[in-house]
Amino acid sequence: MEPILELRGLTKTYPGGLTALDNVDLTIRRGEIFALLGPNGAGKTTLIGAVCGMVRPSSGTIHAFSMDLARDWRRARARIGLVPQELGFDIFENVERVVRHSRELFGLAPSSARTEEILRALSLWDKRKTEIRNLSGGMKRRVLIAKALAHEPELLFLDEPTAGVDVELRRDMWRLIGRLRDQGVTVILTTHYIEEAEEMADRVGVIDGGKILLVEEKHALMARLGRVEAVLTLAEPLPAIPDSLSPFPVSLDDSGRVLSYRGAGDGADSEVAALVQALVKQGIGFTALDIHESSLEDIFVDLVEKRA
Repeated sequence: MEPILELRGLTKTYPGGLTALDNVDLTIRRGEIFALLGPNGAGKTTLIGAVCGMVRPSSGTIHAFSMDLARDWRRARARIGLVPQELGFDIFENVERVVRHSRELFGLAPSSARTEEILRALSLWDKRKTEIRNLSGGMKRRVLIAKALAHEPELLFLDEPTAGVDVELRRDMWRLIGRLRDQGVTVILTTHYIEEAEEMADRVGVIDGGKILLVEEKHALMARLGRVEAVLTLAEPLPAIPDSLSPFPVSLDDSGRVLSYRGAGDGADSEVAALVQALVKQGIGFTALDIHESSLEDIFVDLVEKRA
């Protein structure tokens, strides 16, 4: 399938010498949800700004919809939606006018039906006549999304879309993003809430210091870099690890009262089962077993810490 967005050698160095993007290569597939993870200052917002025309790259190329953005920026930008981090509105306008105006900015004819569809999807229809200044922070965030969807983009950027939003609104937005993907919209999101990526993303990219550290299918990434940790509370303390347990990556803790297992990869779960069978065979009793599988957040923290 033809990619919807391709970045090659994308670099942005500011006059003071700060390199916000460092030779970034990235390909986004049409119709996917792609999560870009990284700490503050990693380059996420700069990357989005470069694609959306708010940041001029120092070097490299950006192609969207098979168009070179250096030559066809206006045509490409008309097919891209952006939900920025910052809230920016005429606070004395009402919700409906703000969304209609956003659509007309892209040269599209007014559409009451489209405006209503978007506002209802975002639970904003009852607030359509409310001035922006009278909305809560979460509702303002929803209006930002409504503005970005008004011109029916094929590629949608969400830069920290649920920052400052309560859990209920966050879940509503997750459902909306899922519906957009079902409608064929390609979604790229940056987020500090790594459970968002774990919940929704097809692929995950990690950026730090302006460099892409990895891009991988979410499930493949978790299988390859994930860990399984098992902690067994022993019925009687052990003076040392028996030879029969030497094939397993285990250690004794708490004066021999706790046996800890740390494994990685697809085979870790079955290895824990084999460890338990080995304990039973040796007559080593245990009173509790606690198993923890690493999350996407665990993997992300490990990657960034190793780079630090």
